[in-house]
Amino acid sequence: MTRGNQRERDRAKAQKAAASQRSKTTKSKAEMQRDKDMVAQLMRDKQKQAEEKKKAEAAGAGGSSSGGGGGGSSKK
Repeated sequence: MTRGNQRERDRAKAQKAAASQRSKTTKSKAEMQRDKDMVAQLMRDKQKQAEEKKKAEAAGAGGSSSGGGGGGSSKK
């Protein structure tokens, strides 16, 4: 049976490809930790900027929001 041999060769080829792919993506623990810390710092900075933006919008829009939504009944 020739198909059995072909299947076996394809299986071996796939295993070899999977093994080489796994070995390419390895990082040392120090590299992984450094990447994790970098991403965490970026997220902290992003959250801080978002909080500052919310505070600035709340401070700026606090006194001038009275004319925006209450005048709906005058359009009859």
